[in-house]
Amino acid sequence: MIRLEDTSGGEISRAIAEERHRMGSPATGMVLTMLILSDEEFASDATEAAVLSARQHPMRILTLIPRPGRGTDQIDAQVMVGGDDGPGEVAIVRLRGDRSGHANSVVIPLLLPDTPVVSWWPTDPPPVPADDPIGRHCQRRITDTATAVDPAAALRERRAGYVPGDCDLAWTRLTSWRSALASLLDDGRTAVRSASVEAEADNPSAILLAAWLRWALSIEVAFTAADGPGITQVALDTPQGAITLSRPDGSVATLTRPGVPESTIALPRRGLPDLLSEELRRLDPDEVYGDVLASWGDQS
Repeated sequence: MIRLEDTSGGEISRAIAEERHRMGSPATGMVLTMLILSDEEFASDATEAAVLSARQHPMRILTLIPRPGRGTDQIDAQVMVGGDDGPGEVAIVRLRGDRSGHANSVVIPLLLPDTPVVSWWPTDPPPVPADDPIGRHCQRRITDTATAVDPAAALRERRAGYVPGDCDLAWTRLTSWRSALASLLDDGRTAVRSASVEAEADNPSAILLAAWLRWALSIEVAFTAADGPGITQVALDTPQGAITLSRPDGSVATLTRPGVPESTIALPRRGLPDLLSEELRRLDPDEVYGDVLASWGDQS
């Protein structure tokens, strides 16, 4: 680890290049730049998740931690390149005092040329990420309403400020649920009259799952609060009887259908590295997320 005190974006960039050259790999091989905007509480977990994701998506990770206050106005950084944790390049940058409001000027010299840029706010994103000085650089902008004090209010803010290219990890957590439910209905012969979602109260993924079912099937969807963890059950009411997908343990779901023996489906709750890796597999806008978010806003 290289420590730089009272530094600049240009000096951080030079330190990364010199360390890579020292390791005998002057070519970066990075496929994107990841910008993480975080406070101290979430910075470590977010950086670790990005480092683990770099095993699938080699990238330059820039974790920016504003530290406003009456301290010295300066930029301090820790730089790591390669190593046992993966092929990425990592710079953890603390912007102290008045410098905390100038993250954009620090970032510009550190962006890799001719590669996509992705931003991630693990908590407290700006109201409109695409209008943020950091977000303007980015093809994708990732937020996580699960860390909000009021997830429903955070989703309303995401809806009001949505721009194609935005996404939220509360939506990413639904991928396995949406895939499992879609596979039950892909024959086109199963008519669903209504549905219900059972989950922890104020779970943003459950809110989005109910919105997705309403949007996709044009039905009423009820919500029932439960102890969790996360989403515990989805039930679909059909003319043949109820179809239920129940996951009380947060790992394996039991599928019950009329006239068919029970079966199990793996629906594990995924950690941040897996969620982040999924988002980085596609850098084009997630149009379904945008449509579902808009439809939920119309009915919320």
